[in-house]
Parts: sequence; C-alpha cells; structure tokens
Amino acid sequence: MEITTQTFLLLLSMAFACEFIDSAAGMGYGTILAPLLIAMGFAPHAAVPAVLISQAFGGLAASIFHHRFENVSFARDSRDLKVALVISALGIVATVAGALVSVNLPAAALKTYIGVLVTIMGVVVLCNRPAAFAWKKIVGLALLSAFNKGISGGGFGPVVTGGQIIAGERRRAAVGITTLAEVPICVCAFAAYLVGRTANEMQGRVLDMPVADFFRTMFSPGMLPWELMLALIIGATLVTPFGAFTTRALKREGAHYAIGGLMLLEGAYTMISLLG
Repeated sequence: MEITTQTFLLLLSMAFACEFIDSAAGMGYGTILAPLLIAMGFAPHAAVPAVLISQAFGGLAASIFHHRFENVSFARDSRDLKVALVISALGIVATVAGALVSVNLPAAALKTYIGVLVTIMGVVVLCNRPAAFAWKKIVGLALLSAFNKGISGGGFGPVVTGGQIIAGERRRAAVGITTLAEVPICVCAFAAYLVGRTANEMQGRVLDMPVADFFRTMFSPGMLPWELMLALIIGATLVTPFGAFTTRALKREGAHYAIGGLMLLEGAYTMISLLG
C-alpha cells in the first residue's frame, strides 16, 4: 500500500491516540491499532512488525515519563524495576512457548480464551478487593500474560496491568511497570519476526549465504514498511508525556474504574471480533 503524506499524518494520529490510551492505562495499543491497519489495507506482515517496534519506542518513552511523574519508581534497587524485569524476562520465554502451542489450536478458541480471561479480570479489578503483594503472584502473572501473547498475539497489557492490581500492586505503578515490561518483549518479537521472514525469503539457503547478503535482504525496502514504521513511531513517542501525566492526574478511584472498565471493553471487543 502506497503511503501519501495525508496517509502518513493519519497513521501518526492513529498511533498518537492508541499510545495515549496505552500509556495512560497500560493496555490497548496493539489491540486497537493492528486491526485498524489491516482494515486500511496493510498486509499483516507489514502491520505486525510496525506495531511491535513502534510500541517498543512508545513504551520506552512512556516509562521515562511515568518515572518522572512519580507514577512508578525505576530507581536501580526499586521493587517496581525488579517487577518489570521479572515480567520481561519470563515474558520472553513464555511468549516463545505460547507461539509453539498456538500452532495446534484454533484461532477462535484462542480469542475466546483471551476475551473471557480479560473480562473476568476486569470484573475482579472493579470489585476493588485489597490484596497483599507477593512475588509468586508476579511470577505467575508474567508467565500467564506472555503465554497469552504468544498464543494469540494479544492479551498482554490488560492481563499484566490488571493482574498486578489484583496481586496487590499500586494502580499507577502497575501501568508504568507494564509499559516498561513490554519494551524488551516487543523488541524480541520484532527481531524474531524479521529474522524469520528473511529466512523464509531466502528459501532455505540461509546457512550457505554470506552474512552481508542476509542483512542486506533483511533491511531491504521491500522487507520492512519504513514509512509505516516511521509514522507509528513518531505518533507513539510524541504522546507519551500526556499519557503518563493522565495516569498521575487520575485519582485512585478514577484509575481503578478506568483500568477495570477498559479491561471489560477489551475482553468484549476480543469476543465480538469472533463474529466478524
């Protein structure tokens, strides 16, 4: 699909809006943006890597502002940073495992599972029952959420954010932690996607070809949608201060209902998409 200046600005605005929701509530960027891009005519092999790499840039920038606005503390020895690192590290492993499992599962079953899980967690968050923080809850949450992403491509943000709240984490901190934890997972997913597609283009000759040719193919204009990626990266990065400030500005009950309500909407959207 050819990207005109008008389309470029539209894509930038779409990323701006989606990342605002994601950086303010800890969920929604990929869930909203990827289907919109495909509906606009972008092929999945162009939309998916563009969403992944732009989410990594936006998430990194948002994490900085969440820290500056004191929604979360990413100081070297802080608990928040340790939680984010645990979720990221376990998440990368579980995402790969989930991807392997998904090969043998029907797409409808995967979407139903994610939709029901996110909806139930949204109800639990809205019930606002206090819970004590525990590391075993965080470890289980990291494995579950990343496994979900691996089997279905979604379900990470709402499960991680809502799960942390259920596990006893502060609401504003849960949003900031999710934002940072997604960065390395998106980068790894983007790299795996790019290497896999390049290897597929080489038609089994990867191990016999010069390394320079492999990288030349990987970064060729036809392999990556550079204009699409640039538009999404700019839009997702520019909005991050506003999203982080919104998280800070929301009062405790406001954040509680906003996150729980958005989880219900994401769960319902996932299940309704099965009818399309």
